[in-house]
Amino acid sequence: MDSIAKPRHKQGVTQMLKDSPGKDTLFAAIDKTWPAAALVEAGPWLLREGRGGGKRVSATTAKSPWQPEDLPAAESAMRLMGQSPLFMIRQGETALDEALAARGYDKVDPTVIRLAPIETLTDRPLPRVTAFAIWEPLAVMFEIWEEGGLDPARIQVMERCSAPKTGLFGRVSDRPAGTGFCAIHDGVALVHALEIREDHRGKGLGAWMMRCAALWAQRKGARWIGALVTEANEHANGLYQSLQLEITSRYHYRILSDAESDET
Repeated sequence: MDSIAKPRHKQGVTQMLKDSPGKDTLFAAIDKTWPAAALVEAGPWLLREGRGGGKRVSATTAKSPWQPEDLPAAESAMRLMGQSPLFMIRQGETALDEALAARGYDKVDPTVIRLAPIETLTDRPLPRVTAFAIWEPLAVMFEIWEEGGLDPARIQVMERCSAPKTGLFGRVSDRPAGTGFCAIHDGVALVHALEIREDHRGKGLGAWMMRCAALWAQRKGARWIGALVTEANEHANGLYQSLQLEITSRYHYRILSDAESDET
């Protein structure tokens, strides 16, 4: 686990989080910083065309009150888009969750949204030649993403993002060791696709890259920094908890197929 974060007064951070962005703002930031190829409004649903970019850019969400008879229409629309029926269930959407479970949908990828005031990660300078904010990404950054399982369809998600954005590039012992992506919407900077090469993990680089993202985002006017991480990812949750990114909301998916649980 990365361990360079210095202890803070958690009560102070928690107090600041009482004024944090609401659920609607957070999920709008997710859509803008990790965007679907297309958005389609259909009755009470917002459908996303993912083009292979993973669950987050392919899942349907409820945008207004729905009725049970609206569910088969959503399923048909998703199939017409060439996608398996897939819904994102955001915190508090219990009725939709239960209705989909009754229709045979499996629950996958419980995910937390972690957030902190930007100042939490901008209190110290970066060590020289450790972490950089770079756009366009360097060739070695694409190599690190590929090693971590990020395929070209997910790279295209970053490329089509129209929000203020940057790549993150990290080095350990003068060697390329990590990469990531950060973009901003409505004052919220979200870090996505953070990947550290296996032989450089546990050396503090992930924390410095998060601080690099925060310093870049602060210069762009962001007030908050966050990340999305599955509950099962103990290492990433440990890193973000050490940096005092607190859990502010949750979501999971309901899916009819046996799709892999590899994308939040």
